[in-house]
Amino acid sequence: MTHRIGGFASTVRPLRRPGGAGRVVIAVAIVTAVTVATIGGYQYYTAHLGPAPLVIYTYPGLLGSVSCGGPPLAGLLANFSAAHDIPIEVECPSGTLVTTLESQESSPLADLVIGLDELTAPQAENLGLLVPYASPQLAAINASVVDALSPGHYVTPYEYGFLGIDYTDAFALATDGAIANSSLVNFTTNASWARALIYEDPMFDITGEEFLAWTVEFYEHVLHDDWTDFWNDVLPYATDAGTWGTAFNTDFVGGTEPMVVSYTTDPASAVYYGEGDFFNTTVSLWNGTLYSWETIYGIGIVAGTHHLALDQEFINYFLNGTVQSEIPLNEWEYPANDTVPLPSIYAPLIPPSSISPLNVYTAGETPSDIATNLTQWQTTWESLGGA
Repeated sequence: MTHRIGGFASTVRPLRRPGGAGRVVIAVAIVTAVTVATIGGYQYYTAHLGPAPLVIYTYPGLLGSVSCGGPPLAGLLANFSAAHDIPIEVECPSGTLVTTLESQESSPLADLVIGLDELTAPQAENLGLLVPYASPQLAAINASVVDALSPGHYVTPYEYGFLGIDYTDAFALATDGAIANSSLVNFTTNASWARALIYEDPMFDITGEEFLAWTVEFYEHVLHDDWTDFWNDVLPYATDAGTWGTAFNTDFVGGTEPMVVSYTTDPASAVYYGEGDFFNTTVSLWNGTLYSWETIYGIGIVAGTHHLALDQEFINYFLNGTVQSEIPLNEWEYPANDTVPLPSIYAPLIPPSSISPLNVYTAGETPSDIATNLTQWQTTWESLGGA
């Protein structure tokens, strides 16, 4: 989806606030509107109306959909629906995916949830909202990506990528190219760099949460310094745009701001959508190693599902080549299935294999630890004067 903002055609990338849009339900295949809220309701449905629908919770822009469950997702779901003779309902909750599942814990309405990430998946797992499943398709997924999302297979990766700091060609010229080989430290030692940076609010935006994690892990484990040093130096100057959509679409692509916290695949999407090549992206270079925060999105089976075997089949289907080949040019992330070829437009990007994921420093922590850490980081960040 593309719309015009300011002087550029702005690509509206959908995958940055899963479950954060208005509540919309779309039915794939014809489904009678019945709420399956209890075991009794489920039994009535199957006895009188045929098979109960497979209900999926996700975010509105999955696979580039303009609306909840739109194409190309709708076509892929229709294929699965026809193959298994089961109607499918896609719902995009008004709250976050985790809070929606938690509110329905005693009477789950969904069978599957698509869009839990490396920070929210541990929350859902810790709350007991999911059941594990080790798909045979995991053989085609890098084990490090699996382990970084959910070592116990409560959530299965379908895509991954890395945060980046996008910068304009004009800013690169003004810094004599220094931005391309910089690290977070450059923003603390040069106020002009900090003033040029737009970031997302880590209290409620997923990109903001991930960037907060980037700063914490880079400072604590790479620099061996206090991560609050970064924010103490940067907060007085940098711009909190609130959401990723505002930061990237309005302030950066559609405005005049020279840098934004976003994703390393952005240059490819800009060229693809005809926005030109007026910007590039960078991560954190330190002692010859590139570092960034790895973003991973996954699919999980909801505890209390009425379609366990079918849920497992759906996960297998979502990881096959047909579905995974839709990821690069719709999600602008890397397909989890390593056997899926990438489009040529990805060739100039920073190879993900060259980036050391900062997520490794959370490896071995329990889901409870990760969820607790994020809350503590947010609380500390707010106390520093954030938001």
